Amino acid sequence: MEKLLYIFNPWHDMALANFTPYFKVSSEILRMSRDLSFLPAWYASDNAYVRIYDKCIAENFMEQVSAFKKFDSSMFVEDCLSSNVMPWGWSPALVHLLINDGIDRHLLPDDNKLDKIRFLSGRQRCVDVLSGLSAIAGTCGKSFCCYSMDDVKNYLQIYRKLILKAPWSGSGRGLCRIAFDTWNANIQGWVLRILRTQGCVMAEPIYNKVCDFAMEFYSSSDGKVNFAGYSLFETDDFGNYKQNILMSDDGIEAHLLSYNIPITALHEVRRSLIDILGNMIDGSYTGYFGVDMMLCHQNDNILIHPCVEINMRMNMGIVSRIIFDRYLSSSTYGIFAVEHYNSDGEAVSSHQKMSSNHPLVVDSSGRIKSGYLTLTPLLSFTRYQAYLIVKEL
Repeated sequence: MEKLLYIFNPWHDMALANFTPYFKVSSEILRMSRDLSFLPAWYASDNAYVRIYDKCIAENFMEQVSAFKKFDSSMFVEDCLSSNVMPWGWSPALVHLLINDGIDRHLLPDDNKLDKIRFLSGRQRCVDVLSGLSAIAGTCGKSFCCYSMDDVKNYLQIYRKLILKAPWSGSGRGLCRIAFDTWNANIQGWVLRILRTQGCVMAEPIYNKVCDFAMEFYSSSDGKVNFAGYSLFETDDFGNYKQNILMSDDGIEAHLLSYNIPITALHEVRRSLIDILGNMIDGSYTGYFGVDMMLCHQNDNILIHPCVEINMRMNMGIVSRIIFDRYLSSSTYGIFAVEHYNSDGEAVSSHQKMSSNHPLVVDSSGRIKSGYLTLTPLLSFTRYQAYLIVKEL
């Protein structure tokens, strides 16, 4: 069986919004891509390659994680080998980049598949999915496609407060919270720009959120969709991702049920999504994807909002799910986080402090019982790092 080549391209969402082969990645996001390029080593399949940007850094990385895991240095490659590629997500820009790097075109998705991936990734699909889930007792959630300024103002008149979303944008971006009495020229300009460039604007009521979570899935090449697990995560006030909670699937389900939601509703959402998304994908996408959800307080009840976002790509929730299941003792919990540093030396200093404050403890089976572990290399010039902090229950 041919080896897979894993690539971390966190600029995927922005490239998909741009949807041209010539999308230019910003210098800051490119830096993130390079600093975190080792992350797939933790979730890659056996006997795989991981594309990195500097082979010299591999030795540093392997030394920093050697107390827990031994990696084969041949796993890390700078060149794009002619292998089947498993990226963070597919876009015309990535395909163009890989062709220029020498990968055979037939190993990459064609234009029709790229069009379908963009279609599936659009926030318009939430409207379709929510309509298929609306009959499930214990759920809430509405989303509307606005094709004109009048559409936006009509929904604002009805709901008084809305969150507006660009159909395609970077994760946590392309969002605008508005209220009836705070409408202004800047908001109107933003709406007009999205209408002009993307054809519509999504409008959603603002819910009283109490918990973020997701259901993760895998779509196989034969078109079958399977449930891959839960993820529990935290966002800031602006909807930007902060961190994932590392916990077993059973633990996450128990946490959700502690809000007194009916387990029948949770399981019916899962079953229905497998059917709805299986029909929608129809074999045109192979790989992991996630459906972001939330629990909302509404009319003295806690309800499930079963489709806030659909991420038709790898995501941090799946990374966290795989890491917990592969490497952590079942009697643990913790956090998976991505940190940004502002200056040289800050990442190394933080790493030394965390290593001292949270020494790594591994059980007899080689799984983490407690402590801190970096998942990406730390050098003097590092600006982005992924890491774990684990505790015993």
